[in-house]
Amino acid sequence: MFKFLLERDTWQEVFDSFSKNKLRSILTMVGVWWGILLLIGLLGSARGLENSFNRLFGSFATNSVFVWGQNTSKPFKGFQEGKQVRLTLSDAKKVEENVEGIEFVLPRSQQSANVTRNFLSGSFQMAGDYPLLDQLQKKKLIHGRFINQNDIDDNKKTAVISEDAYKQLFDKGEGAIGNYIDINGINFMVIGIFEVSNMNMGPSTDIHIPFTTFQQIYNQGDRIGWMMITGKPEYDIKQIEEDTKLLLKNLNNIHPEDTRAFGSFNLGKEFAKVTGFLTGMQFLTWFVGIATLIAGVFAIGNILLITVRERTKEIGVRRALGATPFEIKRQIVVEAVFLTLVAGIFGIISGGWILIGLDAAFGQGSDAAIVNASVSIAVVFIALIILVVLGTLIGLIPAFKATSIKPIEALREE
Repeated sequence: MFKFLLERDTWQEVFDSFSKNKLRSILTMVGVWWGILLLIGLLGSARGLENSFNRLFGSFATNSVFVWGQNTSKPFKGFQEGKQVRLTLSDAKKVEENVEGIEFVLPRSQQSANVTRNFLSGSFQMAGDYPLLDQLQKKKLIHGRFINQNDIDDNKKTAVISEDAYKQLFDKGEGAIGNYIDINGINFMVIGIFEVSNMNMGPSTDIHIPFTTFQQIYNQGDRIGWMMITGKPEYDIKQIEEDTKLLLKNLNNIHPEDTRAFGSFNLGKEFAKVTGFLTGMQFLTWFVGIATLIAGVFAIGNILLITVRERTKEIGVRRALGATPFEIKRQIVVEAVFLTLVAGIFGIISGGWILIGLDAAFGQGSDAAIVNASVSIAVVFIALIILVVLGTLIGLIPAFKATSIKPIEALREE
């Protein structure tokens, strides 16, 4: 077979057959070209959306849930309905120790802050945080550093501010690291500036100060605003959320069926929805692309059936001169595979140019909707293998049709 493909006569016959019906052959190949273009374009776009999503969530511990206290909706153990629930550090510690599957529990507190520096001022949201926050929600630092353990241990008055806060409080080009800002009447030294994320999980925060400093200055004692709970990868974050709320109800004397006492946002569940959507979109893309390919290849098969009909006398002559049925079939299958491969290669090239255009139009900047829209070499090879298989299978139909005609009947054909 390999020797047959290297023979000049084989390809001369393929090109002769193609040149006799140029327009018809080109129009037939359009179906395969469109199918491959659609497959490459949609798969690349889906990959671009996935890359954009991963860039937004790449710095987050996605298997996480946020829990905060609200007001009760049921009376219980002498407490009236409407009791305000305040979480505490001891609650966070009990959750970390008793709920199975938890990797980290991060307590946080927050309040608004009026900040001034010289004659510049602004109103921002400020949070008291631990260094662990930078591990679970990675801050993209432009200058300086984030809060460290020494800041926590020594109750230091240090602050990490957002780029937006820097622009409001400092002149353009002015250095902020090491300078002081006044937060609600207390001086804090700026130790870092971070870039604001487009995907902010939890309340928006422009200023981070050490958690212990926040608790001390604002007389919070053991109370916290909310806790971020991160589960181990192998555990279901929805089950962790349910177990956490049940434990907190027991700790705070809240009715087990009270659904309003604690608020929560399950990042892991939302993340799973988006990844499920992306997986479904990729499956749909393969389905649509392959279905379109099959339709295009069937069109090639139909054209080859017509070609076989037109070449009936030629086939009869070849049979009479000693050509075997296998040789006739082999030639027609080669023609089918050749047409599908040529159309497919043009489709791959066209799809690649479309992805380049998408990347240029929508893939630039930090808020890009489609990031690096592309397909892997493996996908291209899979597409080519599918084309060869489909071309071979569809070529067998006219091939068997050609060899089913008896030589004497073919020679009589006009």
